[in-house]
Amino acid sequence: MHKRIGHIVEINANMVTARLDDFVIQNEVAYILHEGLRLKAEVIRVRDDRAQMQVYESTSGLKVGEQVEFSDELLSAELGPGLLGQIFDGLQNPLPALAKECGFFLKRGVYLEALSDTEWGFTPLVKKGDHVLAGSKLGFVPEKVFKHYIMAPFGLKGVLEVVEISTQARHNIKEKIAVLKDESGKLHEVFLKQKWPVKLPIRAYEEKLKPVEPLITKMRLIDSLFPVARGGTYCIPGPFGAGKTVLQQLTSRHAEVDVVIIAACGERAGEVVETLKTFPELIDPRTNTPLIDRTVIICNTSSMPVAARESSVYTAVTIAEYYRQMGLNVLLLADSTSRWAQAMREMSGRLEEIPGEEAFPAYLESRIASFYERAGLVRLHDGSTGSVTIGGAVSPAGGNFEEPVTQATLKVVGAFHGLSRERSDSRRYPAIDPLISWSKYKGFIDEKQENAGHEALRKSYEVSQMMKVIGEEGTSLKDYIAYLKGEFFDFVYLQQNAFDPVDEATPKERQLYIFGFIHDILLADLKLEDKEQALRFFQKLRQLVRTWNSSAWMSPEFKQTEEEISILLEEKKAREEK
Repeated sequence: MHKRIGHIVEINANMVTARLDDFVIQNEVAYILHEGLRLKAEVIRVRDDRAQMQVYESTSGLKVGEQVEFSDELLSAELGPGLLGQIFDGLQNPLPALAKECGFFLKRGVYLEALSDTEWGFTPLVKKGDHVLAGSKLGFVPEKVFKHYIMAPFGLKGVLEVVEISTQARHNIKEKIAVLKDESGKLHEVFLKQKWPVKLPIRAYEEKLKPVEPLITKMRLIDSLFPVARGGTYCIPGPFGAGKTVLQQLTSRHAEVDVVIIAACGERAGEVVETLKTFPELIDPRTNTPLIDRTVIICNTSSMPVAARESSVYTAVTIAEYYRQMGLNVLLLADSTSRWAQAMREMSGRLEEIPGEEAFPAYLESRIASFYERAGLVRLHDGSTGSVTIGGAVSPAGGNFEEPVTQATLKVVGAFHGLSRERSDSRRYPAIDPLISWSKYKGFIDEKQENAGHEALRKSYEVSQMMKVIGEEGTSLKDYIAYLKGEFFDFVYLQQNAFDPVDEATPKERQLYIFGFIHDILLADLKLEDKEQALRFFQKLRQLVRTWNSSAWMSPEFKQTEEEISILLEEKKAREEK
């Protein structure tokens, strides 16, 4: 096919307009030819004979009249064995290999293969003459702790016949492992890797199911009060420094999922570096191997070209869908979607589009919705299920949850975990505010017990606000006890110590046991003599339960502390009876 060449007619920061007498495809990848470099760009709007492109590199030095080569391909991700444990940029360049190639300062116009030429031991699961569908498993290779299934290309249509299949042997990603024949008789070669356009969802499954099963994150506040469903969506808005990144790192380590995809979308370099340093050293409690072995990091910091923020989000969700097609449960954490929205705002301004609220584009809500809609629980052709759960951090300026990005996100997610500056300043972590957060999903805690917990927190907050006006002395003993109960519940259950090896993650059975125990305390009719006695009682109770939280599940220390708590409560009941 002949090359389609256009010429630059306009440059506006990272938006370049090229004139072309041939056809142009929306979202097509193009390369700007500049001083021996090929700078990658994507067509985002076509007007007559002009293509407007967002460039994924610095555009300094570009000149009107320079050539643009159109590739006839959409922006795509390479999918195959070797993704796990890797660190990519938004264009899926492996950053460690890129650093070796370019040194400390990455050069523009350098693009490397996402997957290496490593040989993999292939084991077939089908034989010649079998019939399969797009996305069906043809065989597998071992990757880290998983069987990495090699699937029929997702873009094929109808029933496919296996014409050739490799016997058990070693192959690299460029060697043919199978040949499939479609219903029209056309032959399709299959390799260990395949490409897929990042902005198109992968739909090679039997059906999409409603997410109902809770995803256990081992964060008590989330699992017990604001649960997330496996295959669901949630967002974590909060002001800067409120603990979004730390919460996401804890979730990625302890959540009961198979694969974690982290999209650092325009975050500050310091936070990204912390993730890159920490994950290879952390031991995954589920597999007893480095956490990075079941993680893929898409790294796009705020100092990189803003256009690449969009590609990093879509590349991450495409890789997540790929592992979902293998029957795995995947957690995608995007930090933060606000930076992506800001990049959209910049590009929308350069396109001279009519702005919406706060100059964000009018299509902001639909773009955010289309991203979160790619989460879900699916039933595959072989009857197994896989899921993608998406959790997006939002960084509203000044912690204002009324701004457009937060509001657009709240319309499409199933759970809202709003971080509070007040809670983070008072060292209450995780800093999710239980009074403004919500979830549409059903958790594993009994509904009556969960409602009692919410009611205790609400009543405690009301009394605390009243005490700010009339003082503690103007509060009745009954209201003061209600305040102490809510504070007790907050300190001993909602807060977790991320530096305590036991308290940093609480399994489901332990949450059920302790929540039921605390629920009885919240409902108990405590007839304490005065406020001083009430305060001393709850201080002692709080200390005992926090010691209990640091004790290994059902260990002798755990049982001994539980007995001490029970004795304290029984003594109080005995005094009440007298």
